[in-house]
Amino acid sequence: MLQIFYESQDFFLLKELEKLGPRKGVITQSVKDVVQSLVDDDLVSKDKIGTSVYFWSLPSCAGNQLRNVCRKLDSDLQSSKKRLAELVEQCNDLKKGREKSDEREEALSELKSIEQKYNELKEEMGRYADNDPATVEAMRNTSEVAYAAANRWTDNIFTVRQWCSNNFPQAKEQLENLYKEVGITEDFDYLEASPAAPSPTGPIGD
Repeated sequence: MLQIFYESQDFFLLKELEKLGPRKGVITQSVKDVVQSLVDDDLVSKDKIGTSVYFWSLPSCAGNQLRNVCRKLDSDLQSSKKRLAELVEQCNDLKKGREKSDEREEALSELKSIEQKYNELKEEMGRYADNDPATVEAMRNTSEVAYAAANRWTDNIFTVRQWCSNNFPQAKEQLENLYKEVGITEDFDYLEASPAAPSPTGPIGD
């Protein structure tokens, strides 16, 4: 497709290129995509004049484009070489003081031992998390809120039952059956919270 532009150095409509493409081995159905890819790569220019879109490309334009690409690649290469040199220098600096020695091996062994002990203590702390005073207090507060909410609903249920009894005395038996179906039996009553255990005040593990 570029040869068509270079040989004629003329301007073309897409339908004209679709006729010329097969002469260069590009099937008509692919001409549009090929030309668009050349436009995307800045190898072919296009512009809209009136209602028509024209395409063109000159050998000098392609040469300039390739030279620009070459300059950019060369600049990237130089930047990469500079970065590589910096990383090599940084790596060498980091190696200083880390040469193998008995003192270094002893320090690494001690560090490993400390890390292992830390992990063991952390795991043990996790086992005592349930005895943490803050955790126990939060559980107690949550429990009190839950009991209060349950008893508010119990009070609401008693109120509704009383209202139904007062307004539908003739349906007492049906209402009792309904209550039993939904789980409201004779032993249905307010909840009483069990005495809370005192918060642990001694050190963890006592």
